[in-house]
Amino acid sequence: MRNKKNKKWTRRRHAILTLIAECLGWPYVRWKYGVEIERFKDSGKRPYLILFNHQTAFDQFFVGMSFPGAVYFLASEDIFSNGWVSALIRFLVAPISIKKQTTDLSAVMACFQVVKEGGTIALAPEGNRTYSGKTAYINPAIVKMARKLKLPVALYRIEGGYGVQPRWSDVVRRGKMRAYVSRVIEPEEYAGYTNEELFDIIREGLSVNEGVESGKFYSNKRAEYLERAMYVCPECGLSEFESNGNHITCKRCQMKIEYGVDKKLRAVNGAFPFAYVTEWYDYQNQYVAMLNTLADVTKPLYRETSNIFKVIPNTRKELFYKEAEISLYGDRIVINEGAADEMIFAFEKASVLTVLGRNKLNVYYEDSIYQFKSGKRFNALKYMNLFFRYKNIQSGDENATFLGI
Repeated sequence: MRNKKNKKWTRRRHAILTLIAECLGWPYVRWKYGVEIERFKDSGKRPYLILFNHQTAFDQFFVGMSFPGAVYFLASEDIFSNGWVSALIRFLVAPISIKKQTTDLSAVMACFQVVKEGGTIALAPEGNRTYSGKTAYINPAIVKMARKLKLPVALYRIEGGYGVQPRWSDVVRRGKMRAYVSRVIEPEEYAGYTNEELFDIIREGLSVNEGVESGKFYSNKRAEYLERAMYVCPECGLSEFESNGNHITCKRCQMKIEYGVDKKLRAVNGAFPFAYVTEWYDYQNQYVAMLNTLADVTKPLYRETSNIFKVIPNTRKELFYKEAEISLYGDRIVINEGAADEMIFAFEKASVLTVLGRNKLNVYYEDSIYQFKSGKRFNALKYMNLFFRYKNIQSGDENATFLGI
């Protein structure tokens, strides 16, 4: 929450600090990411609504370096619950907190305030960084937001970012990427479009598919932690994987796959039907979207351990369970099953499950928020996907394909 005595959101220091960060950071990101950042020369020193596709952890810096002055980003509420670090971020750049997978009215009101003060707003309409290399689901509500803010809409494309830094990886690969404004839609222009037409323009302008041949990306840890994204084997169905260096192996059937410098997947033993992670990920979604998760809820689908924190929104996180035993069923998550401190997160009582960062899981349960933070190989994605599959079945929409991302 902002101090009532300090109602102004935009500050001169934000523009000054942005310029300093740009001067210091430009050489670093060019070296680290191999990125060609194109400055937006036709900005006219006016505010914009910047919409960008989300590929790397540094996307917001690319956007900021393309536009003059301060840019106010909508950011996951997770960064606002880290004590003094969050306070420092607020002071330096004043991002706008938004709850993932929800309609956050406080975030909408903050956007109106920034616009009223002449500020530029930026957000990734996907609400998530891609796991597969293909631009994820975009909520059509972005059209209503654009119309209400009445700003020129700048479509900002990031290409090659998945090859350089996949969401599931801890390493940045040596390769090439590009970040630039591809189109500006003026208010007078989109006033003449229907909502469907404007949405199609936005979606097409931000759609990037990295599941194609698009250069070389060098690292000796190309497949490491791919198991954060993948949990369905084309041979075994629901499974578990373990990666090492440039390879990932199914722990059930022992199928071993190599991840190449060209992003292509190649079977080391047996046959693997997918050329890119994008294809494998699409298959995984299709598999889960047809899965009857309620067929047998007496046996857990997965068991593992995790630290669990209780999130005090916009303040801090408190350790709730240390190295808890987690059992994932088709309709619930059970903590420390059978123990005196057993706790059940029934999916019917949860409002949403969402993935943060590479592999943290937030569970919005009744009036509380819990965060699961496990080891480096933890796959948080499967919890969210199976939760949304449960919700789709319960709502009677068994053919729905949306699984949270």
